[in-house]
Amino acid sequence: MKTKSRRRSVAVFPGTFDPITNGHVDIITRCLSVFDEVIVAILVNSEKRPLFTVDERIDLIRQAYRKNPRVRVETFSGLLVDYAMKVDATVIVRGLRAISDFEYELQMALMNRRLNPRIETVFMMAPESYSYLSSRLVKEVFHLGGDVSGLVPALVERRLREKSAPEGYVVPRRRRRRSR
Repeated sequence: MKTKSRRRSVAVFPGTFDPITNGHVDIITRCLSVFDEVIVAILVNSEKRPLFTVDERIDLIRQAYRKNPRVRVETFSGLLVDYAMKVDATVIVRGLRAISDFEYELQMALMNRRLNPRIETVFMMAPESYSYLSSRLVKEVFHLGGDVSGLVPALVERRLREKSAPEGYVVPRRRRRRSR
């Protein structure tokens, strides 16, 4: 008797990721426990003025997941459901930090369902420790001189320092704190 093989589950996690935060990393990690493959889909939006170029964001995320072949990083523009169909994904993953995120995300999910009922939206709640965290807030805190360690991967923190350093200045590596 032939058994039907299970279809590979592919999820799209869309966003601008300018920069990727530990909240994003948490969502991607949890997605990997549910889906066979996660596509981190960077929205190309010419109206936004990002800190990191699209290529820099691709590079940051690819470096963060270079040892995990189940994470793919791509860009898209246009309708998310069209992109999801193009990459054979059946699920769009959205992170929710607070109730205030839910209303907007629900409207988007319902519109996406109307545009393509075969694509499901799955919401993942941010852990309490990242419920306030956003890329915009990370950039603002960093530019005002605040410490963003623990909020973004170390590579992102290093790149933030490099972006703010004067021309020709070599950014010193951050010392790791020793646990006692």
